[in-house]
Amino acid sequence: MTQPFEAGVVVRDLELMERFYREALGCVPVHRSHIPQSIGGPAGLGGPLLVVWLQVPVGAASGTASGGRIKLVQPRESAVPAPTPSAVPLTARRGLSYLTFHLEDIAPVVAALPAVGARPLSSPVVVRARGRRISFWADPEGNAVELVDGRGGDPGPDRTE
Repeated sequence: MTQPFEAGVVVRDLELMERFYREALGCVPVHRSHIPQSIGGPAGLGGPLLVVWLQVPVGAASGTASGGRIKLVQPRESAVPAPTPSAVPLTARRGLSYLTFHLEDIAPVVAALPAVGARPLSSPVVVRARGRRISFWADPEGNAVELVDGRGGDPGPDRTE
């Protein structure tokens, strides 16, 4: 590998989704590019695109960046179908199912997510398991996001809050 790992997320509303990942998770925009049909078409991307690269934030405890980035990809001409709510468990799906963010403390993020258009996918919203707290959310367009921290307390029996 010569560059940080990047996960691409195709979006309908680039402004909304960029705001979500910036405000809710602290991701920082590092690059924005218009990809013309002459590149997007032959590359198999379907046509002209607008792409925003977001850097996953630096953790205060580690003092280093994760190296990961999220690419938000908005097709410019072809419509992206609207997300449909699904009761299908994440593990029943095939392919990329969710993005995981390891945080020092998920509590402030969990508290802020509804205000930026996210909805909880787990019930209860925060689950304690093996010394960690875990919470699954749908971003404003329905993509699944997992939040994990090490503040689950006693690594004994799993419990929920």
